[in-house]
Amino acid sequence: MGDSIYKVPGGKLLKIKLTPSEGRIRAIVIKGDFFLHPEETLIALEEFLAGKELDEVTLAADIQDFLDEVGATLVGAGAADIAKTILMAM
Repeated sequence: MGDSIYKVPGGKLLKIKLTPSEGRIRAIVIKGDFFLHPEETLIALEEFLAGKELDEVTLAADIQDFLDEVGATLVGAGAADIAKTILMAM
């Protein structure tokens, strides 16, 4: 399991706990002082990311697509920031 902490420039703090497996996300916990509305979207995002390939560009696009699809708003961080923090946890 890996951990990472990333302070988004001009934004909020992201904390990731990652369990990788064979180049993919096995399990993930996303925390921090950012805002995600609706709040229950965070659990759905963590579930959505399970099994995804650990590639920063692909993850950023997948996260943004997920947020757009469910109509969620992320404040203080962006999809690319989350993807970067995930890769830092490797």
